[in-house]
Amino acid sequence: MTLWQVVILAAVACVAMKFAGYLVPPKLLERERPARIADLLTVALLAALIAVQTLGVGQSIEVDARVPALIVAAALYALRVPFIVVVLVAALVAAAVRNFL
Repeated sequence: MTLWQVVILAAVACVAMKFAGYLVPPKLLERERPARIADLLTVALLAALIAVQTLGVGQSIEVDARVPALIVAAALYALRVPFIVVVLVAALVAAAVRNFL
């Protein structure tokens, strides 16, 4: 298979999955369990994305200045600090750690 065939196949699969979502009866999604699973799945996928982007370097795991910045950002977010302040403080923490290492 060529690269373009893979891209087209992936696009068709995405459209098919989106269309399949419209075929699910609304009453099924309004039940408590599927709604809860959907909420938890969203959080789990976001956490996995954050972990991969923070710790992943190619095929290995690397702990660098992003980890303390993420910890500070999580703490500030738990304290309900405005998002822009969280981003700025986390960036400053990462810069300070990189400067000292």
